[in-house]
Amino acid sequence: MSLHPVIAQLLMPERRAIIFALKGVIAMALALYVAMYLQLERPYWALVSAVFLQIRPESGLVIEKALCQILGSVVGGGIGVLIIAYLSVYPVLALGCLTLWVGLNSAAASMVHNTNYIYAFAMAGMTAGLVVVLLMADASTVDSEAVFAIARARISEICVGAVCAMLVSQLLWSVKVKDSLRANARTAINRTLDYISLELDPNSSRAQRRQLADPILETLVAVNDDSTAVVYEGPEGPGRGRAASLLCNRILSLLAVTPILGRFRREHADQVSPAFAELMDVLRARLRGITETGSYEEAYRLAQSLRRELKELHAGQEGESPLVCRLGQSAVELVTDLVVILRAYNALEYRDQTLLNAPRLETHRDPLVGAVNGFRTALVFLIGAFIWVETASPAVVLLMVMPVIFSVMFARFSLFALSSLMRQLLMGVVMAIPVALFFGLGLLSRGSGAFEILVLVLSGPYFFGLLVLANPPTLPFGLGFCITFTLITQPSNHMTFNAGSAVSTALGLFVGVSILYWVFKLISPPDSQLLQRRLIRATARDLNALHEHAQPENWFNGRMGERLLRLANYDQNTGSSDRYMTDLGFTGLNLGHMSIRLRRLIQDHRSPTVDRCLVKWQRALSESYLKCARGEVDPRFRAVSAELLAAIQSAGELTQQTAIVEGLLERLALTFERTAREVATALSKGKVSRLAEEKPE
Repeated sequence: MSLHPVIAQLLMPERRAIIFALKGVIAMALALYVAMYLQLERPYWALVSAVFLQIRPESGLVIEKALCQILGSVVGGGIGVLIIAYLSVYPVLALGCLTLWVGLNSAAASMVHNTNYIYAFAMAGMTAGLVVVLLMADASTVDSEAVFAIARARISEICVGAVCAMLVSQLLWSVKVKDSLRANARTAINRTLDYISLELDPNSSRAQRRQLADPILETLVAVNDDSTAVVYEGPEGPGRGRAASLLCNRILSLLAVTPILGRFRREHADQVSPAFAELMDVLRARLRGITETGSYEEAYRLAQSLRRELKELHAGQEGESPLVCRLGQSAVELVTDLVVILRAYNALEYRDQTLLNAPRLETHRDPLVGAVNGFRTALVFLIGAFIWVETASPAVVLLMVMPVIFSVMFARFSLFALSSLMRQLLMGVVMAIPVALFFGLGLLSRGSGAFEILVLVLSGPYFFGLLVLANPPTLPFGLGFCITFTLITQPSNHMTFNAGSAVSTALGLFVGVSILYWVFKLISPPDSQLLQRRLIRATARDLNALHEHAQPENWFNGRMGERLLRLANYDQNTGSSDRYMTDLGFTGLNLGHMSIRLRRLIQDHRSPTVDRCLVKWQRALSESYLKCARGEVDPRFRAVSAELLAAIQSAGELTQQTAIVEGLLERLALTFERTAREVATALSKGKVSRLAEEKPE
């Protein structure tokens, strides 16, 4: 019989988890000592601050989160001061403005992917709430001095916890972001090579290829997120961040080009010449050798050798069709990108000044998701505010504050993931209540009040809570336990050990998290199919706008990275076995790259007529993509392509490049026809929902 994950983590922790828990306990003890030494009013908020910084122990991430935490607290404190300064005599308006501020922070947090940035918005909402609510709880003392004292105290407590956690992270058993960044990058490269090899296998199935593609996207997003934190790890940090961005960008380029080669070999076997088949076999065999080598130097040497070999094979393909010529060139470009990826991987450890800078992958920002998450968080706060106004209980203050933090932090998760997260969080809260009441307060009330006794009693529960928090699958349980335990015991210079107050606080936290759980249940994220359709439309708009950017490949890769991961996650959550929406996303990525390569190919054949045809063709490409996403073929695309080809041919003498352009246009037309057939079949079976009529802007 298998153990529950929480019990398994407590009974059989890894060495990494034990070190993580020890560092967390030391950081929290230091934060509590400094806060009590400075005579801060509520030192336990320094503990709460230190707990949140333990979620990722790497030093760069801790520094980034500490800075985000401090910035969010300062901004939130400033907003709280402004609300009190202008609306202290209008409590309803003050609560209304605070609700709006909380909702706006939650909506803004939905527009970013980096966990630390999300946490900054959570702290901005929480700090403003603490400042306003604590002052309104005792309206008789509201004056300019009290307002600034409350704001300064809350910001000071949070900053103390952040700084102490940051120092411990740097000085004790330091773990670097660059190590996890390099490990994730190596994983992404190996998975990409495996995917390319499988894609080029004529006998591979769609399910096998998709099973490898999804983890690549997840790893790329993880590398992209960590690239912002590695810049805090010494003078080499910024260079490593740029290398990580370039690596992500070029892997997306590989994912865009590879399916073209594999699909042509599987679906158009009659057009595959012996020379092209030989080129594909050489490519697949050499990539397998690169995957198996354990040395960067050897992998880089093999990749360079492969590029030269493919160039020679491609140059010897005389008399081939335009389509085969274009695909042979695509194979050479694929290996060229692989060489850049290997150099970027090496630059994660050693400086490489010759690498070009590439933008980071952008977060897909959907205003609909932001509006839903903002409304949900505002509603959670309003419910807490209503209970507080009706009961006037000090314990209800936490009911208004902590659920808001969790609501902002969990806003980006899917409905399926949210159910599991909220259940674990609630379990952690429930388990912390008896431990805090009977173990924490029970023992502390019999102590001498010395700081040593305080730390000795608290370190046990915190150690076990942090052990659970160290394991990602059980992290919500550990977070709920540690936060609840801290807010019930409320360690400080003058502890009251009031059982009634402690029970009220415990009930307030339990009710607050329970309200949050049911609000998340009742106001679920937008329908997955609706969000998928919005992602496809956003891709179509980007296809139409590609020519407006100086570095279109980097721009398009950056916008498509997380978008593809979202499509894959939505497909997984719907339980669809065919997952045509994910395939549509990869098709969009491929179309963007093909349009970029088209412009490069015709650089020597540009004229005013060609430029006008290009604008018309780009729009037709975008509209045809939307049509094939509805299961329809746009006959106008072939006509516009023929018009563009005629303009190119009349602009200069015919060359091999012109033949390759002809093959590229034909390949795109075949892609639209194939995709439309597959989507139409899925629509007829009811596996996907129809895309509404819409033209790109």
